[in-house]
Amino acid sequence: MIWLSWRQFRVQTIVAGAALVVVAIAFAGTGPHLVSLFDNSGLATCRASCSADAHAFIDEVSGSTIQLIFYGSIFLLYAVPALIGIFWGAPLVARELETGTFRVAWNQSVTRTRWIAVKLGLIGLATVATTGLLSLMTFWWASPLYEVAQKAGQNGLSIRKVAPPLFGGIGIVPVGCAAFAFALGVAAGVLVRRTIPAMAVTLVIFAAVQAVMPLLVQPHLIPPVQATAPFNANTADEVVVTQAGSGPLTMILKGDFSRPGAWILENQTITQSGQVFTGPATSACLSISAPPQACNNSLNRLHLRQLVTYQPASRFWPLQWMETGIYFVLAAGLGALCTWRIRQRRA
Repeated sequence: MIWLSWRQFRVQTIVAGAALVVVAIAFAGTGPHLVSLFDNSGLATCRASCSADAHAFIDEVSGSTIQLIFYGSIFLLYAVPALIGIFWGAPLVARELETGTFRVAWNQSVTRTRWIAVKLGLIGLATVATTGLLSLMTFWWASPLYEVAQKAGQNGLSIRKVAPPLFGGIGIVPVGCAAFAFALGVAAGVLVRRTIPAMAVTLVIFAAVQAVMPLLVQPHLIPPVQATAPFNANTADEVVVTQAGSGPLTMILKGDFSRPGAWILENQTITQSGQVFTGPATSACLSISAPPQACNNSLNRLHLRQLVTYQPASRFWPLQWMETGIYFVLAAGLGALCTWRIRQRRA
């Protein structure tokens, strides 16, 4: 049974292996140059006040092949699980049910449970191995970029490992995501019993899960941290006076919040009573002739506070393990569903 499954899956294995070799060559060709840039920048030994060196490094890699490869690899790690679910998972059983070839195996000495278990186990391991190798190579290659982003602070590289969209395309999450996508594809094939419709169902459900996870699940895997501080208009990120139609003038205030690598979930300016501040705008902020400092001083006299909800960068690995665990639990549940459905199916 294992040999038969290998024979049926050998083309996909060869294609996946060739793709990994191409990626490895790209990383091997550019990795030493990236490490050399990092070492020459002085960031490897810098422990404090590294912002100037970090920004010099950022200027050097911006718009270069390194930047292209980095974002290309992240896109690939999002695409690979979807492709595995569509082209590896969905046809795995659906094609056999559609063409009737499953009857040959079921009428031999192989039980239905063993038949589906070997298919799920063998191709599932190939799924985990392929995605794991790709993610490991990407994470190792990009490690200097992650360190630079950490030392550059919030105004440096827009690379925050703990926040979307980067979080789902690095570390171990793509491995769990690929296992889930594969199991989803197999389950869709078992239930729909037609290859093309099963592929379409897999794509739709997988895309929906990928949209829901960072919006509704990931921010709350660990209760986020809340921080409050006096609002300082002189260092604010945003001070805007707006008006909707003929309605009243309102203000949008967003204070500066510097936590390198943190995922900011909410950044609000609140009054002393705890309400979100929306105005009214002070006269100094409405006057065209008044200098900006006058507006800032008038806002500071209101004694507003800044309330920030965020996930710290230090929670990257705990969040990774928790989200990966969710994907593996979903994959195991879908695998059990496939096994049950195959055992109940009439030949």
